[in-house]
Amino acid sequence: MEVNTPIGRLRLLAVLEGISYLLFAVTMPLKYMLDIREPNFYVGMAHGWLFILYGIFCLQNIYIHKWGMRTSAIALIASLVPFGTFYADAKIFKSVQKVD
Repeated sequence: MEVNTPIGRLRLLAVLEGISYLLFAVTMPLKYMLDIREPNFYVGMAHGWLFILYGIFCLQNIYIHKWGMRTSAIALIASLVPFGTFYADAKIFKSVQKVD
């Protein structure tokens, strides 16, 4: 995965954002069952920044690659669904990077 191109950076961000989303499966039980709040705070903060950056990088790539409405919507909505960014990376971003 090359990170010196916009699509490469989006692919890396998609994986990181997806991992941060899934980490809530660990930190939420810690917070609500064991009253350990710190991990959830830090994962939440990281996830928030990654979510915002993912949206910005999606918009950048939508503009650069002139994606249609369907592809753009899938790429943007993927960040709202668990495992969605992994799906977007496999189905959209990976094939676009091969073309570049």
